[in-house]
Amino acid sequence: MGPLTGMRIIEIEGLGPAPFCGMMFADMGAEVISISRKSGSTARPAEISERGKRSIALNLKSPQGVEALLKLCETADALIEGFRPGVAERLGIGPDDCWARNPKLVYGRMTGWGQTGPLAHVAGHDMNYISLSGALHAIGRAGEKPVPPLNLVGDFGGGGMFLAFGVMSAIWEAGRSGKGQVVDVSMVEGSAALMHMMYSFKAMGVWENEREQNMLDGAAHFYDTYETSDGKYVSIGSIEPQFYALLIELAGLDKDEFAPQMDKAQWPKLKEKLAAVIKTKTRDEWCEIMEGTDVCFAPVLSMTEAPTHPHNVARQSFVEIDGVMQHAPAPRFSRTAPATPTSAKAAGSETEAVLKEAGYSEAELAALREAGALT
Repeated sequence: MGPLTGMRIIEIEGLGPAPFCGMMFADMGAEVISISRKSGSTARPAEISERGKRSIALNLKSPQGVEALLKLCETADALIEGFRPGVAERLGIGPDDCWARNPKLVYGRMTGWGQTGPLAHVAGHDMNYISLSGALHAIGRAGEKPVPPLNLVGDFGGGGMFLAFGVMSAIWEAGRSGKGQVVDVSMVEGSAALMHMMYSFKAMGVWENEREQNMLDGAAHFYDTYETSDGKYVSIGSIEPQFYALLIELAGLDKDEFAPQMDKAQWPKLKEKLAAVIKTKTRDEWCEIMEGTDVCFAPVLSMTEAPTHPHNVARQSFVEIDGVMQHAPAPRFSRTAPATPTSAKAAGSETEAVLKEAGYSEAELAALREAGALT
């Protein structure tokens, strides 16, 4: 029984950050009802973001389908959607429509640009949003173009996680006020918030505005990745003096030559020398020497390797569900540990069961089918 057992979330099926947010709620024990546009006949075990959810299929362009969704909102704590601004209102499922049925409902909205502003109605993707926040400009090597950090910073870190935090904050407040509200999540603003340390450094005058000129962006020899003799990589993050001293010792570096740790003028030369040393051994050999010490060291693992690492195995950080290896629910709870998630079900597989629980009779379900409200 996870910590959110008893909570009900309605999720309008989409792509990326909103379904990820719904998965976070489901992982923690909430009942998440995913509204799909169309039923599917087969299970979707590889769609990790759909795990643990109940799936129903409604035609939201039909009055009956809209009515079914609004009826579900009557007993829900929150609804989350990722439409462009105005779409939900045109469908008749906007905040005011939902509040007419349930004044306490929290209405979570996930977009890249936000609900307002000059760009609110235009298309975009993760890379565009983190371009506007300053995050993408900071990621990459000197003299080269910025490197997209997959879609971790915008979609999931600055989007889905901020949506989950915002919705939970609003649910807590609704418990005191009895009133719901809109949670307007912009991936531009979420990714800007993730850059708080860099903006702090910039304000203090200790952050260069170009790539690979700073301690945390790959410029420093003691905070970077290095290739090993077998073509693999290790990461080293020996920032603190005691950790840096241990790096010098275990890597067999010249103590005097590497003494000026924070002299930025020395960083290129020291990085070149450290790279040459790391290249003399395999990744496994460096793991034997440094892993488990305070060097601040780790092997750079592929997605295939990560689930088998002894630390991840010991903590059960990954789980295999119906043949699909995936991350376990996070974070951990000492008393209300969530159950292992169930794999994603076929789209629309629980439509009738969920609607029956909402009070629909067999005759009313037949009428919905006849009207094309159930897809």
